[in-house]
Order: sequence, then structure tokens, then C-alpha cells
Amino acid sequence: MAASGFENIARLPELRKRLFWTFLLLAVYRVGIHIPVPGVDAQALSDFFATVSNTLFGLFDMFSGGGLSNLSILALGIMPYISASIILQLLTVVSPELSRLSKEEGAAGRKKITQYTRYGTVLITVVQGLAIAIGLENMTSPTGAPIVVTAGWGFRLVTIVTMTAGTIFVMWIGEQITEKGIGNGISLIIFAGIVAGIPRALINTGRLVSTGEMSLFILLFIMAVMVCVLVFIVFMERGQRRIPIHYAKRMMGRKMFGGQTTHLPLRINTAGVIPPIFASSILMFPATLANFSDIEILQRISGWFNPTSVLYNVLFVGIIIFFCYFYTAIIFDPQNIAENIRKQGGFIPGIRPGAKTKEYIDKVLARITLWGSLYISAICVLPMLLIAQFNVPYYYGGTSLLIVVGVAMDFMGKIESYLISRQYEGLMSKAGRVKGRTGK
Repeated sequence: MAASGFENIARLPELRKRLFWTFLLLAVYRVGIHIPVPGVDAQALSDFFATVSNTLFGLFDMFSGGGLSNLSILALGIMPYISASIILQLLTVVSPELSRLSKEEGAAGRKKITQYTRYGTVLITVVQGLAIAIGLENMTSPTGAPIVVTAGWGFRLVTIVTMTAGTIFVMWIGEQITEKGIGNGISLIIFAGIVAGIPRALINTGRLVSTGEMSLFILLFIMAVMVCVLVFIVFMERGQRRIPIHYAKRMMGRKMFGGQTTHLPLRINTAGVIPPIFASSILMFPATLANFSDIEILQRISGWFNPTSVLYNVLFVGIIIFFCYFYTAIIFDPQNIAENIRKQGGFIPGIRPGAKTKEYIDKVLARITLWGSLYISAICVLPMLLIAQFNVPYYYGGTSLLIVVGVAMDFMGKIESYLISRQYEGLMSKAGRVKGRTGK
């Protein structure tokens, strides 16, 4: 089947062109990651980031594919755009104007919300760029060497301008991938950043095994766990609860319409990877503040939030479950779904249309969201267990693995859908030619 898929891709010039654009733009993004912001001591910065893997710096560096640890012009990556998108989604719930734009004005409303998101991205990037510049001026490497060569407003302005321009460029690359390539450009950029760290992790693992710091048995055990977790994630990401919907027969003129049976698919993981990202950001905030200050209370709180501690993991699971329900409530509206089913003459067997349908969908969604949140929590807590029990020196699993598997599945699904649609168009064009030749 894989061979036939590659043969189909080879026969479709348009698909080859889209794949070429996708990989070319991702390659341009990866090249930009290695262009540094002027005025920084690269070695001192590298030494500093070796000590902050469990803070927000480490989280953002993972999503930027190492861009923040290099302080490259693309250091902030696509995270400001994601933050602005999430903020707009939250504001849509409380703002009647934004809610009207997203629901009533169709494509024009979505275009305006996208424009607001871009403005928000620029604002967030300017604030983050200034904060990073000031923070780096006040920090030193573990050896005491200053990270910034010449501190002052000159360095701050250069950092703000280059990082803002870099984030806008990354945002443009994501939009171009979505338009000219295959898949969601923003997701693929995050995917590329995470995957870029895999070779470094493999080299580090080989070094640990060769020096005896990690036994061969532990390595084989981790590989077995990796395979099992990958299979489990694929199974859960494809899992859904299908609610049957029947449509009554209706007479329109002299023709009978309806009488069909379909289903409403509810995904187990409706919220995606947003809950663990939010949870990680909140719990890593104390450790991040501790890097900017020597205040004793901050240092003590930072120690409480060690990723391998029981307190951290209990709070981590609790916050993930909360955000799973919260974000699902934002992106999925049972009231709107029930109303659309009623307007189209559909009903759920045994459930009355309208309010009862809304209550039923809400109840089913609450049940499967619980299982989805527990599944995400288990995947995200796994790295902490491996570190605590087997002294694994790097994070495996968690948010990064969910993103990699989810984006890879979506990318392959887009290619498959593209192939199917083009084959269908080919069959229709052949049928048209046959009909034209027969004269019927």
C-alpha cells in the first residue's frame, strides 16, 4: 500500500509541487534558527541554557527547535502567534463583538479575527523581546561570564526589532505552507522544531551508554516504552464516540428527501495539546522567576515545583484536567450542534430534539473528555517517572510527543485525502468523456 501511495504521488505533479513547497519552507525556517541576534556571547548563553531545562526557557526552546538557546532571529518561533490565537479564542467567549464576527460574518469575520491575531502577535513579540533582552543583561553563565557583551538600549532595540521581524517571518512561512503546501503550517513548524532535537538526543544517549552512565538494559527498556506509547497515542488520537443521528423523510415537491442515518463524531481528545502547554507554562513560571532573583522564598517555591516531585505532578494532572474541560467548552458548543441537527430535521434515537439533545451531547462529551484528560495526563507524567525511577537524563514523552504524533497523523491524512480527491476527479472526468462519446 505504501508503494502504491508513492506511485500515486509521483503521478500527481500538483501534489509533488505542494510537498516541495512544504519541505523548502521548513528548510528555510531551520536555516533561520542558526542566525544569532548580535551582541550575545554564544558560549555563555549555551552554558546558561544547560541549567534552565525545567523552566519556561526550556519549554520555549523546545518549541523553537533550539532557537532560543542560540538567541537566533527566530528565537520566539511561532509561540507568540499561538498565544495570540488562544487569547482571541478566550476573548470570543466573553466578547459579543468577537463572537458575532466568528459566527455570523463567515469568511469576512474570520479574516478580521486573523488580522487581530496578527496584531496581537506583534504586541506579544515586542513585550517578550524586551523582557528577554533585559533578562539576559542581568544574567550570567554558571562560570560568571556575562551573556550580553554590551548591555543597554542599543542591544534591547536590536533584540526587539530582530525577534519581531523573525516572528512575523515565521508566521508568514506558516501561512505559505498552509496555502501552497500540505497540512497546517503552524503545526508543521512546531513539529519541525521538536523533531530537530531528536538527533541531539540520540547522540547524547549513545554517549551515556558508551561511558556507562546508562546501562544497555535501561536503553532497551526505554525503546520498548517508546514503541508502546506511540501505539497508545495513535490509538487514542483516532478514538471517538459516534452518536447516531437519524433524519426523517421529507417531501419537497414530488421528491422524497431524508431518511438517512449518519453520526456525530466526538473525539476523545477534543482539546488537543493546548492543556499540557498551559499546565507546563503555569508550573514552570516559579522556576523561571527564580532564575531572575536570589530571593529566598522564590528559591524555596522553585524547589517545591521540581518536575520529579509529587506536588508538581499532582498539580500538573489537576491543571491538565481543568484545561481539557475548559478548552473543550470553548471550541465545542453542544447548543449550536443540537440546534443545527434540529433545523436539518435530524434527531438522536430516543432523545427529543432541542434542549434534551443538547443535554445528551453535553453529558457524553463530559464523559469522554474525562478519559481524554486522563490519557493526556498519563503521557505528560511519563517523562517525570522515567527521570525519577530510571535516572533518564532527558525528557521523553509529554507535550512534545503528543504534538509530533498528532501532526504526523494529520499530515499523512491530508496527503491521503488529497490523493482520494484527485482520483475521484479523475474518475468523474473519465465518466464525462465516455458520456460525451456515446452522445447520451
